[in-house]
Amino acid sequence: MPMWLRQQLKQAYLEKDRYQIKVLNQCWFYYKERETEEVQS
Repeated sequence: MPMWLRQQLKQAYLEKDRYQIKVLNQCWFYYKERETEEVQS
């Protein structure tokens, strides 16, 4: 997981910002999916 994403997730959890947590989770799953596709290609 990239450092920038970790920091933003930590901040969102500290602030209990549910919307931001959802957006960052979607971002992470999109990132993982793209990374997996690149490895398989």
